[in-house]
Amino acid sequence: MDIICEKCKSKFAIPDEKIPDGKVITTPCPKCKNVLHIDSSQKQSASAEFYTDTSNDGDKPFDFVEEEGSTALVCEQNPDIKNKIVKTLDLMEYHITVAESGRDALKKMRYHTYDLIVLNETFNSDGLDSNMVMLYLERLPMAIRRNTFVILISNKFRTLDRMLAFRYSVHIIINSKNIDDFGKIVSRGLTDNELFYQIFMESLKTVKRM
Repeated sequence: MDIICEKCKSKFAIPDEKIPDGKVITTPCPKCKNVLHIDSSQKQSASAEFYTDTSNDGDKPFDFVEEEGSTALVCEQNPDIKNKIVKTLDLMEYHITVAESGRDALKKMRYHTYDLIVLNETFNSDGLDSNMVMLYLERLPMAIRRNTFVILISNKFRTLDRMLAFRYSVHIIINSKNIDDFGKIVSRGLTDNELFYQIFMESLKTVKRM
């Protein structure tokens, strides 16, 4: 399917199989970041490869985001753990993106704010102190940071260790030994987080009225 950005006039081709039937999806233009709306009813024959007529934006991701549903970024290099995480998030109806490296993850996060990020402490690094994804998340403004639920996968920290989660600015920690319970732990964490922010926002409104 051929797509033309109305703002910068760049032209793109997206394989039809990447566009869900019966849905309208949105994605930022890789060149100017203008929001593109793609209607699956307008599918037409297109090349199997993505292309763009801009030569200096080839490194920018072009992952579409559905109008409805949440998005998740998975930063895990262990194949077994990664497969279990992806399978669980798929059952939870997340639109999943898997990062191949730290740089790949940073590139993807530059163009989209994910609802949920799963990060292994040693992803493309020797540990948290040199983990570029963790360092990037720590430096995000709180207004952006609070919109993303961050899960840290660890080989040494205990599952649901609240003190260490607070120390590393993540929502929950899951020890790799408990990965089979990933779905239950995440569901509990999401519920607790939603309740916390409901109370927080209500308190904030009360303070503003005073």
